[in-house]
Order: sequence, then structure tokens, then C-alpha cells
Amino acid sequence: MSQRYVRVRSSSGQLHYGLLQADRRVRVLDAPPWRNGQATATELALEEYTLLAPCAPSKVIAVGRNYAQHAAELGNDLPQQPLLFMKPPTAVTAADMPIFYPPQSQRVDYEGELAVVIGDRCSNCEVAEARSKIWGYTIANDVTARDLQRQDGQWTRAKGFDSFCPLGPWIVREIPAGAHLKTFVNSATQPAQSGSIADMIFAPDYLVAYISQAITLLPGDVVLTGTPEGVGPVELGDRIRIEIEGIGCLENTVHAKILKAPVSKELALQSEV
Repeated sequence: MSQRYVRVRSSSGQLHYGLLQADRRVRVLDAPPWRNGQATATELALEEYTLLAPCAPSKVIAVGRNYAQHAAELGNDLPQQPLLFMKPPTAVTAADMPIFYPPQSQRVDYEGELAVVIGDRCSNCEVAEARSKIWGYTIANDVTARDLQRQDGQWTRAKGFDSFCPLGPWIVREIPAGAHLKTFVNSATQPAQSGSIADMIFAPDYLVAYISQAITLLPGDVVLTGTPEGVGPVELGDRIRIEIEGIGCLENTVHAKILKAPVSKELALQSEV
């Protein structure tokens, strides 16, 4: 089994990177693994930590329409160059945490994706160099408010809501060259999405190089590599499970987003007295 690198919050509130053991204990590292973090003598039992997203990126750069059949299912032409957009770091959430369905949208879709984790500063890199900047791989769900994406014309709001970038549950260093991705909704036995990462139009190392020509990638940053065909809408209560061969599975449940009641001017003034 490949080593699985995790990020956790201990019961005392401390954040740690670590190595997940077969019995679910976490061997704590003294630094992020891409900063040459070494295993310490400290171990956390399952009940002593909460699993977080496996990294805390300064930014998430995503790639649209990187599978031909996905572009076709949405009625789009194939891009001649990678089609880039960004998701804010506040969209990142962990495995088993809720995806919040925003009241502004009437159509929210799942999009299972392979995510690349950057291990070293990457700026103006060629493909061969960019390959060495990829530290590892995890699973992502590029949750999208599809109606807002079409309405706005640009994708920031539709892709950027809080909780719209589940990542995890851990990072592995290597995956099979033709690793298969599958997305399941609830208890369905047949995947809603099924595709090989070998079917990408632009490979991960090319994407990293291309992005670095415009945007410097930093250690811990994440690149989402696109989704295969089969995207579809979610409903409240749905549980979305994305599996990638060589990594594992990422699961999240869709919840209603509860908005705070607005505070009246009178109450605000009273609170200041």
C-alpha cells in the first residue's frame, strides 16, 4: 500500500501533517512532507484527531474541458489550450465534511477530478521541470453551480462557494499511469462518471508547466485536472463518492446552507450600548 500523507487537527487543536498507518493511527511529521518533513515519535490514535483536507493551498487552479467527452456533453468545443479558472482556498473542505448547497443556485453539479499537489515553487517551467514539481496526487470534487456558471459568463462565483472544493482524504506520491476515476451518487452500484486519466487532453505535467508560465505555483498549491463525462446535479442529502485507482475514495454529503438572519439596525445599535 502506498504511503498516505494526511493533515489533521489533534484533539488539543494543533495542526499536523502525518503518515496514516494501517490501523488509522497517524505518525506526526515535523513539517509538511513536501518540505522534507520527517516522522517524529508522536502518534495520534483515531479518536485523537480530525482529518482535514490534506493540504492548505494558497490557491487552487483548475482546468475546464480537459476530457473530450465532457466538453461534448456540455455542448462545448475542445479548447486549443488549457482553459484555466481559480477556486479560492476558502472553497476547500475535507472528506466527510458537508458540501453546502447555496440558495443562490437551482442547479449544483458534482465533478470528480484528479488533483495534483505542488511540492516546490514553480514559475516559468518547461514540461520536464514541471514534472519534478508535482509532489503527489489526491482526489477533488470541483462542485459547480451550473446555472450561475451559465448566467455569469465567467466562473468565479459558480465554482468558488465555500465547500465547493472537497479534497482528500490523503495524498499519495504516485498513481498508475492509466488510473481510473469513478463517481457514485448515494448507493448506486453503477458509476455516474467513469474515465481514465489517460484520456485527458492535456496531461498533468503539461498543465503545471502551462499554468506556471502565467501564475507562480507554491508548495501545497493544488491543480485540478478536469473531469470526465457524466457530471450531474446533486440534491440535498445526496452523498457523492469519488474513487481514483491508487488513491482511494473521497466522500461528502450535500447539506442546505443555512444563512444567518440579518441583524436589524435597531438591534445593532442596542448591542453597542
